[in-house]
Amino acid sequence: MVNKSVLRKLSDSELEKYLKEGNRFVPESVQMAFEILNERGRSFTEQEKIAVHKLIQSKKTEEEAKSAEEKELWRDHITEDSNAIKLFPREMIFIISIILGTIPGAILLGLNLIKLKKYGPAVLTFIFGFVFLFIQNGIVSFMYKGSTQSIYSYRKSPELFIAIVGALILLVFWVLFTPKKLPYRAASYIVPIIICTIMAFLITINYQGLFSSYLLVSFAK
Repeated sequence: MVNKSVLRKLSDSELEKYLKEGNRFVPESVQMAFEILNERGRSFTEQEKIAVHKLIQSKKTEEEAKSAEEKELWRDHITEDSNAIKLFPREMIFIISIILGTIPGAILLGLNLIKLKKYGPAVLTFIFGFVFLFIQNGIVSFMYKGSTQSIYSYRKSPELFIAIVGALILLVFWVLFTPKKLPYRAASYIVPIIICTIMAFLITINYQGLFSSYLLVSFAK
């Protein structure tokens, strides 16, 4: 947020820079610099006032366009177009990653990236999915250390928070590694069902205490 009191400390020549075309200042700063110079007695011609007004409007338009572009990048471009590539849906990967952990989510996202021939990002995604399991276990154990609360206390348990963090990181991977604004169709759910079934089994037997069944039990209730 622009602080007008900070701009008041600048000299007239420094404030004049805010009114020049091509500057990188935000429109609010330009408006404030213009107002401060007016307060100091700087006389602007009608042509100069129009130029400043146009500069402010163009900067606002640029900001709005940039904001719209950023929102578009984060939007899920799933479609019914039969010509679009088939991928495992982003929303499904996100939900699976919360309930069953980052391993199945990373596998599904990695398979998407392989289909898109993004082999480096795919490997990184696979590695993250498995490494995060150990990071998650360490963080959760640390958060529970010295606590007397029950591990099945839904509202106070850290499992959900850490699971959401892992799912959000995979979401960021999707945005970073998937071609921008790529329209895609939902791929068959057979592979996700198989992967989720295997993961649910591993969580249930909890081999060597690697997995927590807390979220799976919570969402099954």
